[in-house]
Amino acid sequence: MRGVRVWARLLGVERTVVEDVEFDEEALVVAVRPGWRERRRCGLCRRRCPGYDGGEGRRRWRALDLGTSRCYLEAEAPRVHCRDHGVVVAALPWARHDSRFTRSFEDQVAWLACECSKRAVSELMRIAWLSVGRILTRVAAEKRAGFDPLDQLVRIGSDELSHRRGQRYLTVVVDHDSGLLVWAAPGRDRKTLRRFFDLLGEERSKRIELVSADGAAWIEEVAGERCPNAGICLDPFHVVQWATAALDEVRREVWNAARRAGQTAEARSLKGARFCLWKNPEDLTARQQARLAEIARTNEPLYRAYLLKEQLRQALKLPVDEALELLERWLAWARRSRLPAFVKLAQQIRAHLSGIAAALGFGLSNARTESVNTRIRLIARRAFGFHSPEALIALALLSLGGLCPPLPGRS
Repeated sequence: MRGVRVWARLLGVERTVVEDVEFDEEALVVAVRPGWRERRRCGLCRRRCPGYDGGEGRRRWRALDLGTSRCYLEAEAPRVHCRDHGVVVAALPWARHDSRFTRSFEDQVAWLACECSKRAVSELMRIAWLSVGRILTRVAAEKRAGFDPLDQLVRIGSDELSHRRGQRYLTVVVDHDSGLLVWAAPGRDRKTLRRFFDLLGEERSKRIELVSADGAAWIEEVAGERCPNAGICLDPFHVVQWATAALDEVRREVWNAARRAGQTAEARSLKGARFCLWKNPEDLTARQQARLAEIARTNEPLYRAYLLKEQLRQALKLPVDEALELLERWLAWARRSRLPAFVKLAQQIRAHLSGIAAALGFGLSNARTESVNTRIRLIARRAFGFHSPEALIALALLSLGGLCPPLPGRS
């Protein structure tokens, strides 16, 4: 009896009876059966059900290695008839439903996938990366069933990211108060984001107070439609990003004009001036400061575009009342700047002025959402890609959503 308890402890199984242990082709095979309280339960809802048949006979589940030897649990897998789910394989205390691995094995794989590279997980656990993706999906689904991360949402941020070549996009939603990833799905359109609000429900959507975004029309439209009490905040960082793009458009126009006029030296100088125009003045090197001073002397339109970008950046750092007052002056200057890129930018900012004011007033930015996006890209790069977006989403929720299980035997 003591030996049985030792084997159960070594295998990390609970509510399980160890019947026999033997070596089979360099692997350790442990015959087990569920404890009497665990028998004849539905594999999905765990309700006690009448038996249906013996299933497909004895099956094996891969367990954690013991020393250098592979280990398998072997047991019957009978089927039961559930009044809600029909005929399903009975629940087994050592494994998740529809899995050929033990629960402790899958928990260790999930933890390693959050911390290690694809190759390290595959080599250490001796399984294919495709199997890792399926394990992550099962573990994440079980962890999310244990609690609802959408229940206490008040301030959220939404954004999109490209996770793979070929226009493969994800839409993500982040809780600003906790900084956790709470939802993600393939796609980047109104239909995708509406799926999140359908899951959130009408009552909880009304409790959302602030939604931060990057100015994407489809995010603002769906958030305004589903969150009637929420303020839509446009991240000031993205407004400065728009201005930087407009500045670069002016630089390219001036560069092309110089190239067409045969001014080779000036064209070469403008092509190398991109970084001194992009960088903040306080971060410029002595050489870049000299280049900027030269542009101020020789190229008035480009230097005007640079000043417009810098004044907008400085305005968005001020308290909300001062920022909005200076922003109105900036809009008037941009409209009469005779720079088409900044005239268009002024129209764009005017259309989003209420969102900019809300972001400045509440001090809410999309920084946490962008941080989550960066870490999701890092996860995808570390894994050298995923065969399906669902596996990437599962790993992102485990790593960034607070769902990662502890290593087996540790709390």
